[in-house]
Amino acid sequence: MELQYNSPVILTFFLLSLLVLLLDQWTGGWTTMHLFCVYRSSFRDPLGYVRLLGHVLGHADWNHFLNNMLLLLVVGPPMEEKYGSKPLLCGMVFTALVTGLLQCILFPRTGLLGASGIVFMLIMLSSLAGFSGGIPVTMLLVAALYFGQQMYDIVFVHDNVANFMHIVGGMCGTAFGYYYAIHYKSRKSSRNRGSKPKSLEFAVAKGKKRS
Repeated sequence: MELQYNSPVILTFFLLSLLVLLLDQWTGGWTTMHLFCVYRSSFRDPLGYVRLLGHVLGHADWNHFLNNMLLLLVVGPPMEEKYGSKPLLCGMVFTALVTGLLQCILFPRTGLLGASGIVFMLIMLSSLAGFSGGIPVTMLLVAALYFGQQMYDIVFVHDNVANFMHIVGGMCGTAFGYYYAIHYKSRKSSRNRGSKPKSLEFAVAKGKKRS
């Protein structure tokens, strides 16, 4: 049996994150600090724009990496199969950009790194499975439990976890899921309006044959 690269975006993200962590150890943390950890810097710093997206690939240590990657590899492939590689990649890039910008604006004295925002974006996206126009109960339950836990950690647990960016990642996943569902539904309805019924097509073809 041959190996299948069944989820290109998720697997590539995993491999890049692994490479970044190995580079972090080989360079004594230089690459992570300068390329894969976002913080406010001068607009003239070209690496600052790399960090706006690259911070989702950086991780503080192996424990941080494994916690994020286990969830990513479980939740990510089904979402890539459902939404497609290109749309999912766009959602991940959008989430990375939003969390990076908000980190620089709201928390200028601290840095942010890790794929937690992407992971929670995928979690909220998975809760929208089966969305057909209403509000899924699964989404409400996941949102209540997930956002509730994050708010509790913000108020009562003082650690180095960027809980606010987890919330932002979850909101990005919810927005992406609704946008995709509505956009896909409108495209599908427009295609249905543009196509002729089979009976009509048969009648037209039959009429042409008689003439």
